[in-house]
Amino acid sequence: MRIIIRLFFRAIRLILTPIVLIAEKLTTPKPKPRTEAEQTALDRAAKKLALYQFRACPFCIKVRKEIVRLGLPIEMRDAQHDATHRAALETGGGRVKVPCLRIEHEDGRHEWLYESDAIKAWLQERYEDVAA
Repeated sequence: MRIIIRLFFRAIRLILTPIVLIAEKLTTPKPKPRTEAEQTALDRAAKKLALYQFRACPFCIKVRKEIVRLGLPIEMRDAQHDATHRAALETGGGRVKVPCLRIEHEDGRHEWLYESDAIKAWLQERYEDVAA
């Protein structure tokens, strides 16, 4: 019986994943218009950030949409299919839970920020109105 239930949910996931990803593409907002100097400052700041995520996770999609809206070139790390990124998330953050934003501070320490709403709020607070 367990095998049947497991196969049922795998089939559902197999069917829903492409639908979720297409919906993400269709509903992702356009990046905020910025001057070249503002975008350069954002590009520099984003080099210290990495998002650990699963491709079809709805909470990860929510964060990715915000990243696109803010025009941030943040590195996306697939913690679902890449064992190296999964191990780094577990070692550094303490658990395999996505989305997780890895923030490298000026003093070299790393902060691991979990929860999609917390990540969105953190990004908005720092990058919503970036001035050159």
